[in-house]
Amino acid sequence: MSYASDGMIDLSGSGDGSRAGTATQIVHRRLRAEIVSLKRLPGEVVSEKEIAAECGLSRTPVREALLRLAEEQLIDIVPKSGTRVSRIPVASLLEAQVARTALEQVNVRAAASRVQGSEIANMRALLMYQRERTEAGDSDQFHAADEALHRAIAVAGGYPGIWKIIEQVKLQVDRYRRLTLPQINRMERVLVEHGEIVDALADRDADRAVAAMTHHLEGLSAEDLRPIRDLNPDYFIGDINDVYEKWGDGNTASQAEDRPA
Repeated sequence: MSYASDGMIDLSGSGDGSRAGTATQIVHRRLRAEIVSLKRLPGEVVSEKEIAAECGLSRTPVREALLRLAEEQLIDIVPKSGTRVSRIPVASLLEAQVARTALEQVNVRAAASRVQGSEIANMRALLMYQRERTEAGDSDQFHAADEALHRAIAVAGGYPGIWKIIEQVKLQVDRYRRLTLPQINRMERVLVEHGEIVDALADRDADRAVAAMTHHLEGLSAEDLRPIRDLNPDYFIGDINDVYEKWGDGNTASQAEDRPA
């Protein structure tokens, strides 16, 4: 689920309703989605030959797609050792979350002053869809609707380009988030937080909308990281104690609220 350029629901999975692109772009999109959604797990071997055969392509566009994924730190290419899905670097999660929160605060503040009634209705439709996916236990479509809602806020605020930056910044965070969704009542809690954001936007209350967004993004904190890492030790790389030290020093996502936008 995604949003078209006019902000309306687009179930095609792309902003313009099209999946066009070069062979390299198509393979890159597919593999990136599989890695971020954890359909390809951290540490899993990636076979260039098998992907080429599955896609009916030569190995050249697949190799180019893998090089792009390596630049995004989603793939590790080690000569003579093979290619694997990168493990989630704990050191980058904090910085990515701080950056995302600051950018989302810009988007939601702008949206509070510009949002149209039709956009609010669209957001509420997405909340309903998330509620349905929660009841069905469908975390994949719940996550897709989550992305669509945040994108819709950026569009409503007039900053769709900022959402594209956020998408790139939060790649590692998205993989981590997928590991948190099975937690008891996690999706229900996210749904409540989304409702608070949309209610504030509907009231055109910028300060309340920013506070609600900040609170929502604080849910992915160091407090959650250690138990998630302990449950999935092979999916992460890096010293978690360093991350805790940074969070403990007050360098949290919530501080972004106090910085000038």
